[in-house]
Amino acid sequence: MAQLKYKDNVLNVSAGSTVLDTLLEHGHEVPNNCRAGACQSCMMQVTKGKVPERSQQGLKDSHKAKGLFLACSCEPEEDLNIQLPDAHQLRIPATVSQINKLSSDVIELKLKTTEPYKYYAGQYVTLWRDEFLGRSYSLASLPQQDETLNFHIKLIPNGMFSGWVHDELQVGDTLFVQGPAGDCFYTPENPQQNLLLIGTGTGLAPLYGIIHDALQQGHTGEIHLFHGALNPSGLYLMEDLSILEQQHHNIKYHPCVFNSEANMPSIITEGDLIEVTLRTLPKLEGWKTFLCGDQELVKKLRKQIFLAGCNMNDIYADPFTHA
Repeated sequence: MAQLKYKDNVLNVSAGSTVLDTLLEHGHEVPNNCRAGACQSCMMQVTKGKVPERSQQGLKDSHKAKGLFLACSCEPEEDLNIQLPDAHQLRIPATVSQINKLSSDVIELKLKTTEPYKYYAGQYVTLWRDEFLGRSYSLASLPQQDETLNFHIKLIPNGMFSGWVHDELQVGDTLFVQGPAGDCFYTPENPQQNLLLIGTGTGLAPLYGIIHDALQQGHTGEIHLFHGALNPSGLYLMEDLSILEQQHHNIKYHPCVFNSEANMPSIITEGDLIEVTLRTLPKLEGWKTFLCGDQELVKKLRKQIFLAGCNMNDIYADPFTHA
């Protein structure tokens, strides 16, 4: 049985338990969110011992060299001395420059960092209110065009972070940014390749960045964007995306809802998002696909897109997980 030394406490790690499980079980307050190794909010530092490679998957080489690892992915194989890393190693301050309402429960949050911030449109970062409360959100902005980092944040019922952003955060306030991470972004090596972008809810945010990045880099292949919601009120930026479709012959915008309403705009399709997508594009050999949104839906989409002919290596997904 491996042991952890943390804040002068020695803790026994049960078989199959992670570092995060053990710390929380013993009442230690440790930042965490998705518990799936994606958001990187539970990053810790080992000062003695060696952590399994899996617990450093997706981290920068510079972070690995400093002994940083993901507590939620670390099932220790030997005794470890660990500590919380200095937040200044991971996070930089950012000032709120704009807050815009996109729908009844989605706002656009624009942040300006104190130093240049490198990322690809479509990646995600973790936003921190304080030392312990942080949530991961995808970037909808373009680093080449926008001086700000732009996010679409939906109000989650009883959501500690989203509630704070919607109800309390104001222009001029400061929060902290950690990241970026994620592989869901455009690469220009094959500008003729057809692109399929599918997202639900605020899964539109990374796709909004990706589609603008592709256009800016001269993509000539077809680009189909499917945005799904339970009802029409869950769709947003419809006017912007419709205009984008009119301006570019290779853009096809497909808003889709599961439940229709009276006087629903004619451009909206009713039906299951997966069925609507595959009815519109039944054969996807040679396509590149980006999937963003609800975790279970992304899992189903990945399977169906693969069965429709898309190479698994051409399917990129950043499913959303809730804290």
